[in-house]
Amino acid sequence: MSEASFSLTVEQESDYVFRIRFDDTGIPDLLTDEPEPLGGGSGPNPSRMLVAAVANCMSASLLFSLRKFKNTPGPLVTKATAHIGRSAEGRLRVERIDAEIALPEMAGSYVQLDRILAQFEQFCVVTESVRTGVAVNVRVVDPTGVVLHGE
Repeated sequence: MSEASFSLTVEQESDYVFRIRFDDTGIPDLLTDEPEPLGGGSGPNPSRMLVAAVANCMSASLLFSLRKFKNTPGPLVTKATAHIGRSAEGRLRVERIDAEIALPEMAGSYVQLDRILAQFEQFCVVTESVRTGVAVNVRVVDPTGVVLHGE
């Protein structure tokens, strides 16, 4: 059951450069691009955005959990690495994401750290969605709105 929804618009600017508009917000547009040789590498590509979303969400979830128990940590630093491979059909896929979150203080500085570490990942909307698989419905329409692909 869906509790909320949001929309964004992706519009091709040139070649593989796309402008992402975060509809109904004041968030500035974001330009994406594929790396060379396909694109020009003038912005992050979708795979990098996926990894950034996971790393950012995990960091925010840990911060939320730390603060929930009245901890006031310094800045967290997260390093995330994507491992790209090919599917059985030979298509490139993000096979695994490794994320390492560096706490700014020693473990003994935090209240309830064991409890926090046992549960913080469950608060991450993006990571838990990716882990369990997100249903994606795709339609392709012509300029008159006739559905050419999908439902």
